[in-house]
Amino acid sequence: MSQNSVFDQQAFLLHLLAQAAERSSLEFQQVSKDRYGLLRTEWRVPFHLGLYGTMTAGTIGTAPQTHKRKLSRAVHRLCEKRYLTLHRHSEVTRVEHLELTARGRRVFDERRGISAEYDDALKAQLSQPELDALRSGRRKLSGTGRSPFT
Repeated sequence: MSQNSVFDQQAFLLHLLAQAAERSSLEFQQVSKDRYGLLRTEWRVPFHLGLYGTMTAGTIGTAPQTHKRKLSRAVHRLCEKRYLTLHRHSEVTRVEHLELTARGRRVFDERRGISAEYDDALKAQLSQPELDALRSGRRKLSGTGRSPFT
């Protein structure tokens, strides 16, 4: 960009990506809140446990980069709702392994179906070439692991 041109902040790619993600996420989050009483941070725990099985809160926290305090509160609320159980590590008492209960597994499986429907509805708004370009662009932008400033 030349020094004489004016940067259009509303066309800033990062802003556009964040806006699209936030709008879609908030809309979908409402389903979890209405149906299961789960907030966004709370849903991340059963999502990871449903996909990967027993994990520690620390391991889950690194995946979506969730703050430890928020994650700890989410785990506590999920235990109260009987969506998961905690198992203390036999040698390290501070380490707790989290596992979905049967109820938590049912919620995960239900939400998987709802997620597929929502995904189909989002994809229906785009043509196949647009969807292919979006996927390709996402891979390029998120897969490099490098800052554009380096």
